[in-house]
Amino acid sequence: MARLFHVPLSPFCRKVRLSLAEKKIEVELVEERYWEGDADFLRRNPAAKVPVLKLDGRMMAESAAICEYLEETRPDPSLLPKTPEDRYEVRRLVGWFDDKFHHEVTAKLLYERINKKVTGQGYPDSRNVKDGARAIKYHLDYMTWLLDHRRWLAGDVMTLADFAAAAHLSSLDYISDVDWNRSSVVKDWYAKIKSRPAFRSILVDQVSGFRPPPHYADLDF
Repeated sequence: MARLFHVPLSPFCRKVRLSLAEKKIEVELVEERYWEGDADFLRRNPAAKVPVLKLDGRMMAESAAICEYLEETRPDPSLLPKTPEDRYEVRRLVGWFDDKFHHEVTAKLLYERINKKVTGQGYPDSRNVKDGARAIKYHLDYMTWLLDHRRWLAGDVMTLADFAAAAHLSSLDYISDVDWNRSSVVKDWYAKIKSRPAFRSILVDQVSGFRPPPHYADLDF
């Protein structure tokens, strides 16, 4: 069985978990306190980051590379479209959420509110939290524009781009930092992806000392 070293609210870990679940790959989840610099973990990934996936007799790091490996070795069901143009758009949006959205929103909300306390790095920086709360509005509006023109974020079918976005938003939703009333199309999109069987294990995640809002696991939120 595959083994995934992860942190429950990490959007990068969640993206890999969603890909594994969608492809029906059984996996053992091992929660990793990566910030402690454990020697065994550093041997698995000298970069000291999660996720790390043990699969096919190898250790793999970096969520984007892992998801591409899964797509190439287990192409059914596919999370990448067939044409180069459509694949480009998926990869562009995965990069958007894992880079721009992450730095402007996730790192300034989730990491400030939860990661700092969990890892013993002090208290949230109020300026970062305010900046993140402001930036997420722009990103939700961009998602609204995309979904006004497409069934899913990258086109007519669900792809890795949707999982990347949902991974970030679900982590932020755990701390009630997503205003779902800002956009009905984004809310409908999230309800649709949240109802997939691949999402089930994510909706039962718990972080000690932090309780999710009542709607977090509600499929009819």
